[in-house]
Amino acid sequence: MSRSNDLNRASWDERAPLHAASKDYEVERFIACPEHLSEVVRFDLPQLGDIRGLRTVHLQCHIGTDTLSLARLGAQVSGLDFSSASLVQARRLAERCGAAIDYVEADVYQADQVLPAGSFDLVYTGIGALCWLPSIEHWARTVAALLKPGGRLFLRDGHPMLMAVNEDHHDRLQLDYPYFEREAPMVWINDQTYVETDQALIQTETHEWNHGLAEVITALLQNGLRLSALHEHQSIPWEALPGQMVKGADGEWRLREAPWRLPLSYTLQALKD
Repeated sequence: MSRSNDLNRASWDERAPLHAASKDYEVERFIACPEHLSEVVRFDLPQLGDIRGLRTVHLQCHIGTDTLSLARLGAQVSGLDFSSASLVQARRLAERCGAAIDYVEADVYQADQVLPAGSFDLVYTGIGALCWLPSIEHWARTVAALLKPGGRLFLRDGHPMLMAVNEDHHDRLQLDYPYFEREAPMVWINDQTYVETDQALIQTETHEWNHGLAEVITALLQNGLRLSALHEHQSIPWEALPGQMVKGADGEWRLREAPWRLPLSYTLQALKD
């Protein structure tokens, strides 16, 4: 895992200032508008519910826009990420917005070693996070270790069926990539990130893994969590299949034709007994 982790960290370190400077992450709007929330968290709100006063940790928090949004909803939030450059941007944003957020630099698998285990009411994992982790079982073990009894996991992520589709085919849905978790990563070479920027990346190689829906659920069950909600969505916050999608007023992307053919994301919630 170490080479994969090093490559991915280098990529996120390079992307962080580009993302903070892009219009996509709306950093200046967060600063100008004290009530502004990220589109991701706004989508989550109906299922997330009232989180005022909940001790919350946001795993794989990147530059902290979703973390700040959780804090603005009244949660007592810590953010964790393995990218030091991402946390520079997250801390800067929190300071400029006057938000008291504790950011910790660590690999997600070490979260319960650098944060107080068994003390969190809510573990939040935002969209686009799990694909960077080689072992969903190890992740579930960490989540269980962080939560206190009665605590809740809130996860929204790209659906593993979508992750198995080859986005290079703009006229059809073609399954070319693994649905199930495999030891060997999917290796990508790309000098572009997912926000609008004129700057090409130097750190072009990244490694990803898919995790089937049953694999995620089983890992959580085996680590003492109880599934409380599962919803599959026909939308996702980015143009995952270029040429086949349209963007709605809510910022979510959906298949242009027959959107019922493919789940694009899912929300899963689980409780620790």
